[in-house]
Amino acid sequence: MVLVRRSRLASLVIAFALLPVMGTQAQAQDGGIEVGAKAPGAAVESLDGQAVDLSSVLGKEPVVIQFWATWCPTCKSLEPKMTAAQAKYAGKVRFVGVAVSVNQSPRAVQAYAAKHAAKMTHFFDRRGKAVDAYEVPATGFVVVVNKAGTVVYTGLGSDQDLDAAIKKAM
Repeated sequence: MVLVRRSRLASLVIAFALLPVMGTQAQAQDGGIEVGAKAPGAAVESLDGQAVDLSSVLGKEPVVIQFWATWCPTCKSLEPKMTAAQAKYAGKVRFVGVAVSVNQSPRAVQAYAAKHAAKMTHFFDRRGKAVDAYEVPATGFVVVVNKAGTVVYTGLGSDQDLDAAIKKAM
């Protein structure tokens, strides 16, 4: 089981390394959980170390989940679009950041989120449970879930049309 998780995390790092070769522009359904699937729960942590299940934020309102890392240039490029979407859909859509555990700590994620004023709920995926559950191909992966808990969009890269993706969940 641990080998599978480490293999998934190693694949995530390799996929991230290949993004410059592949380009950062991506379309929907570039891998990951299938559109139309029920969004799964997964054991993650709050940034203060409390055990949380990702299912606790699903099924009440549309949710945008971004799998990211403090060291990810694609994530940094996606940040202005994410900030604009948060402002536009404030009070209507919940934004969740799932920080992968590769080469970072909850403390580093907390400091980054505070410095960049990220207005989203942040979780730390220490054991790769969310990465596995959502079949995350690389950091910069976005999943949009409607209020019924169904995945309506997945995308990878910095050139995603978040507005169109979120409208699918409304």
